[in-house]
Amino acid sequence: MNGKSWKYGDNVNTDGIIPARYLNTTDEKELASHCMEDIDPDFVKKAKKGDIIVAGENFGCGSSREHAPLSIKAFGISCVIAKSFARIFFRNAINIGLPIFESKEASMEINEGDEVQVDMNLGKIINLTAKKEYSFTPFADEMKDIIRAGGLMEYVRLNYCQS
Repeated sequence: MNGKSWKYGDNVNTDGIIPARYLNTTDEKELASHCMEDIDPDFVKKAKKGDIIVAGENFGCGSSREHAPLSIKAFGISCVIAKSFARIFFRNAINIGLPIFESKEASMEINEGDEVQVDMNLGKIINLTAKKEYSFTPFADEMKDIIRAGGLMEYVRLNYCQS
């Protein structure tokens, strides 16, 4: 994963990621078009597919809607790096196949606009702009397989459903 960073603070809640007024749809394109709208109204105009969100503590707090990580993934954000994630957001992100990584140092030191590279297998985040490297604890192989498959449902379909 390699992209430009978009930086946000602590306690980014699911209402800010995808406002409740858009929860009457599960259309991924529609959700993507409103990603981060209440936190950063111009996010969808500025960010590009493959970019990376970097945030502080408790990213994804608030209600437990799957729409939040789905809007981020559908927009094309390659991953989210934060000091910490709300537990239900963490699980929802893995379930829909959105890579998320906890790194206190990276979340504090990466600036908006920095070019960032992430290696999920090695547990490495590289700030290409600042030429600094950070580590995180890689996921267990099963979780990596779920993310690579595109989420839990696709993982189950690929591995356990025979035609």
